[in-house]
Amino acid sequence: MPERGARFGGHPVHPALVSLPIGLWIFSLAADVVRGLGGGPVWRDLALYTLGAGIVGALIAAVPGFIDYLSITDARVRDIAVAHMVTMLVVLGVFASSFWLRWSGTLSALPVALSVLGVALLGHDQPRLAQPAYGVAVARLVEEGPDGAGDLGPHAMDVIDL
Repeated sequence: MPERGARFGGHPVHPALVSLPIGLWIFSLAADVVRGLGGGPVWRDLALYTLGAGIVGALIAAVPGFIDYLSITDARVRDIAVAHMVTMLVVLGVFASSFWLRWSGTLSALPVALSVLGVALLGHDQPRLAQPAYGVAVARLVEEGPDGAGDLGPHAMDVIDL
């Protein structure tokens, strides 16, 4: 089976890139917590800049993600990808709103609340992705075999029944 989607050195690019914005957004929320617990104003600035860097990173990661989406032929996997894409667009909108409110000088708790919502939505999306993606990878392994030669044995299909 030929490799499809955005790849570098035979490896998918999108999964490698998404960890950066996720980490930045979580760290931004952590900086908000430190600021709320009495940390100095540098924590507010750090939250703003890591939030913005996460937005830029997400936009960069979206490009190979969309290329991967265009290469999907399996209907079940495409449905999962559409749900993921919609969720991530909502997440991006939530974080962009938080960033804009902070940038414009809003001092209320709303920007922090939006960051909490964004991180919660990130957590909500992960179980949807993990199990089916694992099942598809196992299905490919069963189809191709560990050396690309074929069948892994009579119990290999049991692993796919997730």
